[in-house]
Amino acid sequence: MSKTTTGTSAEGTPAAGPPGEDAPDTTPTGTGTTPSGADTTPSGTGTTPSGADSTPSGTGTTPSGTGTTPSGTGTDTATAGPAADDDLGAAGSQLSTAPTETSVPGSFGGNRAPGLAGRLAWTGREVVGWVRWFWRQLTSMRVALLLLFLLSLGAIPGSLIPQTGSDALKVESFRQAHTTLAPVYDKLGLFHVYSSPWFSAIYILLFVSLIGCIVPRTWQFTGQLRSRPPGAPKRLTRLPAYATWRTAAAPEEVRETALQVLRQRRFRAHTAGDAVAAEKGYLREAGNLLFHVALIVMLIAFAWGQLYKTEGNKLIVEGDGFSNTLTQYDDFKSGNLFDDDNLVPFSFDLKKFKATYEADGPNKGTARTFEADVDYSVGADGAEKHKVIKVNEPLEIDDAKVYLVSHGYAPTVTVRDGKGNVVFRQAVPLLPLDNNATSQGAIKVLDGYRDPQGKQEQLGFAAVLVPTFAGAGKGTMFSQFPALNFPVLSLGAYHGDLGVDAGTPQNVYQLDTKDPDLKPFKDAKGDILKKMLLPGETLTLPNGAGSITFEKDIKQWASFQIVQQPGTGWALTGALAAIAGLAGSLFIQRRRVWVRAVRGDDGVTVVEVAGLGRSESAKLPEEVGALAALVHDKAPTQTDAAADRPDADTPVPAEGAETK
Repeated sequence: MSKTTTGTSAEGTPAAGPPGEDAPDTTPTGTGTTPSGADTTPSGTGTTPSGADSTPSGTGTTPSGTGTTPSGTGTDTATAGPAADDDLGAAGSQLSTAPTETSVPGSFGGNRAPGLAGRLAWTGREVVGWVRWFWRQLTSMRVALLLLFLLSLGAIPGSLIPQTGSDALKVESFRQAHTTLAPVYDKLGLFHVYSSPWFSAIYILLFVSLIGCIVPRTWQFTGQLRSRPPGAPKRLTRLPAYATWRTAAAPEEVRETALQVLRQRRFRAHTAGDAVAAEKGYLREAGNLLFHVALIVMLIAFAWGQLYKTEGNKLIVEGDGFSNTLTQYDDFKSGNLFDDDNLVPFSFDLKKFKATYEADGPNKGTARTFEADVDYSVGADGAEKHKVIKVNEPLEIDDAKVYLVSHGYAPTVTVRDGKGNVVFRQAVPLLPLDNNATSQGAIKVLDGYRDPQGKQEQLGFAAVLVPTFAGAGKGTMFSQFPALNFPVLSLGAYHGDLGVDAGTPQNVYQLDTKDPDLKPFKDAKGDILKKMLLPGETLTLPNGAGSITFEKDIKQWASFQIVQQPGTGWALTGALAAIAGLAGSLFIQRRRVWVRAVRGDDGVTVVEVAGLGRSESAKLPEEVGALAALVHDKAPTQTDAAADRPDADTPVPAEGAETK
């Protein structure tokens, strides 16, 4: 008698008959898999071995009169051994374009012929063999993932250790503070990680690995798309999901019905011999290839951006402007392949800077808004446009982005000589020292000033601005609030040579008061001349040397970072494509389904439905069960009216099914 599935019939009653009797052939016969290695239940017993469920775990829905069970082999045919591969033939091949893993060989040269010619031939075969083996390893998925991990690992020092390309001053400070580590870091290239030889080697190897992996797999995948799904194997019972039943419909009608059902469910299907072969899930491999291509796009975009990027900063006082040329930047750095012509031509003027703060409460003094009103134009003859630049809302012009990074105050001062002539009138930016905008800087009068004797001289003033002064006698010169509620300017006066003509770079926000050529003005007590000024007040220099006035017009300044990094759009596109490809390769299952319909010896058509996936999945039996149900609706199970005939005692088993 034949074995049957342990599913239930359409009426909800057990498919098998009472013990000792052959059940009528109204359910599909199959092989079934029972837990814990128990044998399948023979038809007619109605029971299962102790501890085994009546239906295998993970099987899908059972159509009326059909049963879908995993194969009784207990193995995934897609990953079975050589015996299973030989049995499935082409049906179990090419479910993936992944290259075959190879172990380290012993020798490629083979037998070596005597003499010099034999030795040279053997050496050539050995070298070529090892090169091919190394190339297969380099282009394998394992090595690509390893290189990607090493690239991520190698980027960590670039984030933790100061880099010469981004902040040379921090690197120099690190060298002075760590005299032992600094030479080691220099030898390892940790102060310039992204341009170091070892990081470049990892980067290039990863690039080559991805290219070598993608090209052959793409050709192979293209060939699979152009070919038809392989024909059905001889023994469908060996596949992970399987269902069978007998029907009165002709085999041709069953195959035609199966072909329509499979195509309606978006399978690529065709009739091959006595079965319909179908395949679905090509997007899994397409997603895998898309992921690899996206990684290459990201690598190229990253390299392109690093080679051609520019980054500079510019401090602009209200009313002043900026033109995107090298001479306009306060500091500037660029990639190795940058050229002056690569700068995007634009300019802008800072019309007004607005800042608001929390006036009270636990967050008193916390900034609420920072806004820079600018008018900008593109090119030499571009129309002027208006834009409000906010934090994280930059001005974007082609590949260039203008970010608002900081702000402060620029008190306007007027300097006069001993004759009352104005030699300096300017808003001087001061740098904030704390969150309440206590600001410090230097006022330098470089040209146009002469002392009372008519000798040309330079003036310098050490300045501290307190936007909100605590009041006289409070014992502090630190601001109590970042807004200009009670501004006070403290000045210390010096005269002599500021050292700007010596050709040595110096900080424009500091005075070198230790320079012997720079002498302080003295008050009546012989101390350095200092005074706190309110807006509109004047500090008079001794001996008719002139004066300096703190004007009521206190301006604000804003610091902008102008970044131009081509390839960011491509990098973003590559990242999104990589996510989409990875999702497709993880969540889409590639599977094949066959529907075989043949006429048995008794003239009744035997229908078999089986499926094979690349990896074991509970969804495969469900899908095969659903397909079997749809075919079964058009070709239902035959109920033998002549089941009582003496020659109908033993039903005909499905092809490949075991008998007992």
